[in-house]
Amino acid sequence: MDNHGIARVARTARTEEQRRRDLDKIQKYRELEDAIRDKTSRGAYDDPALFSLTSKLLRLNPEYYTTWNVRRRCLTSGLLSRPSAGSWPSRASPSSLPSATTSPSPAACSSSSSAAIPPSPSSPTTGKSGTTADADADIQSDADVLQSELAFIIPLLLEFPKCYWIWKYRKWLLEQATLRLPRPLASNVWEAELALASKMLVKDRRNFHAWGYRRYLVARLESPALLGRSLAEDEFAYTRKMIKDDLSNFSAWHNRSRLMLRVLDERRADDEARAAFLETELNLVQEALNVGPEDQSLWYYHRYLMSQVTGPQGRPTITPNLTAEQKISYLEQEVEFIKDLLQDFPGIKWPYEALLEYTLALRKSRPSAEADREDDNPNFWLTKLRNLDAMQTGRWNDVERDIEQQLIACSNE
Repeated sequence: MDNHGIARVARTARTEEQRRRDLDKIQKYRELEDAIRDKTSRGAYDDPALFSLTSKLLRLNPEYYTTWNVRRRCLTSGLLSRPSAGSWPSRASPSSLPSATTSPSPAACSSSSSAAIPPSPSSPTTGKSGTTADADADIQSDADVLQSELAFIIPLLLEFPKCYWIWKYRKWLLEQATLRLPRPLASNVWEAELALASKMLVKDRRNFHAWGYRRYLVARLESPALLGRSLAEDEFAYTRKMIKDDLSNFSAWHNRSRLMLRVLDERRADDEARAAFLETELNLVQEALNVGPEDQSLWYYHRYLMSQVTGPQGRPTITPNLTAEQKISYLEQEVEFIKDLLQDFPGIKWPYEALLEYTLALRKSRPSAEADREDDNPNFWLTKLRNLDAMQTGRWNDVERDIEQQLIACSNE
């Protein structure tokens, strides 16, 4: 069985030689752990040997989050300079802008595996005297240390792409760059990181850690402390690229839906432009459904778009000023499209769920009208779903009660 395109390795019984090697590894691991505990118990965070020990242990087990914390203490206890309270006043808290993403920067962090210790600030000038030369030396030293650390993590990310602690430590390093480096240098570090996130998503397009990390990177890049401008358009284009590479990319479709309102607002789109935008997105997902009607992610996106048509008043939507007639027209158009699709793919349940939802929305929009045809009734599609997915009888019973309640409430309005 494949997992996101990565084949699982079949397990076999270990030989005695393999068991012996495993016991040797366990012994070395415990020795490393004991050595780290001994030094931390004595508060020896400025000891270069302790930093080297954390490198060795983290290569064996990056899930050991306490060791990442020790590594942070080593950096702040000597390897990094001590920033003064007034350093780089432009450094602000993370931007409150909604998250977005951008096209990858051509720059990227080195993928070489760092040795145990990054370059140490061994310059005789430490910056404490306040001279420009001393401050420049501290900045260069900090930049070298942070770049070395970012490079150290890359092989770990490639081997353990879904380890929370690696991603958290990497975020901490980037925040240190924002705190300690001038704005142009810090921006370069963050933009290079965005390029790395793009590479990670090429390796595993649906890694939700990498997608979340990308949103985090762009939100910070958009802040006044770094680039100070919106990247929503760039990221919107990026989602289109990722969808083109893989129609089943849930995260790309999701990211696209999160960006739509920002993109339209930043374009200052009027009602006509918003309607054209909705048509373009519907055409995009219809083309995808014609290729892969069994793909759940496509149906979720289609239903999201239709929720923008049928959603309650007062909620921000793509097309907030549609008339009742326009909403009905969109619903009827999509119902006919899905019915045509079912002629070629009658055994897939997702189209039936969409038809149930859309025919119910049509009935609610015209409570006094009688169904002209049997398939205009949402219960017709519910019956199809019962036959197609009999294992969820309880769910369909709940749906039937919900349909009845909604139609009663609508007729009483």
